Amino acid sequence: MRLRRKKNRDIRFERCIDLTLEPNSELKNQFYNIFDKNKATEIEIGSGKGGFITQLAKTLPENNFISVERVKDCILMGMEKAKSAGLQNIRFLCADAEILTEILPSGCADVIYINFCDPWPKSAHAKRRLTHRRMIRHYLPLLKTGGEIRFKTDNDGLFEFSLQELSDIGFELSDITFDLHSTDTFNILTEYEKRFSQMGVKIKRLVARPTDKTYQMISKL
Repeated sequence: MRLRRKKNRDIRFERCIDLTLEPNSELKNQFYNIFDKNKATEIEIGSGKGGFITQLAKTLPENNFISVERVKDCILMGMEKAKSAGLQNIRFLCADAEILTEILPSGCADVIYINFCDPWPKSAHAKRRLTHRRMIRHYLPLLKTGGEIRFKTDNDGLFEFSLQELSDIGFELSDITFDLHSTDTFNILTEYEKRFSQMGVKIKRLVARPTDKTYQMISKL
C-alpha cells in the first residue's frame, strides 16, 4: 500500500535537517567528520518508519547508526522519532540501496541490518531482492572485515531463497532460526514485526558473514 504524503512534509523534514546525510559523492569525504571512526557503525537498509533503528540507537548510545530509506515520507517519521528522543548517534539517508557504495566509504559498517524487505515473490523479480547477489554487491563493500549482515523476515519463500543465495556465494551463515521469538536472541521489534507476530506469523532470522569466496564472486558481477 502506498504511503500517503505527510502533511507539511518538507517543513517537517527541514526541522530535522541536522539528522540527515546528503546523498552525494561528497559524503564519502565528510563521513568521518560526522562519525567517530573509533565507534562501531551500524546501518539499516530499508528502515521504513524508523522504529527499529531509533530504538537500537537508544539502546546502544555508544555506537553510530545510519538509517537508509528511499521513501521520504517514511524516513521523515524516523527522523521525528530520533529528534523527539534527542538522539545524537543516528543519521538518516534518503537514498536507494543501489547507490550506497557511491556515497558511503568502503569498510564503514560493522553491521548491516535488512529487516522485512520487499520479498518480490515473482521469480522474474528475484534480482530486486535485497538478499540477491546483484543487490548485495551494492552494499557489501560497506562492511568492515569481520562485519556481518543481520536479516529478518516474515516471508518463508524469501527466507528460503536467502539461505540458498547467501550460501551459494560463500557467506558463512549462523544464528539461523525459523522462529526468532522462541529464542533468547536479543531482538528489537520493527513495526512490521509487531503486526506479523500478533497475527501468529513466525519471524525468521539469520546472520551472514562474507568470506573470500563471497568477495571473489561479487567482484565478477
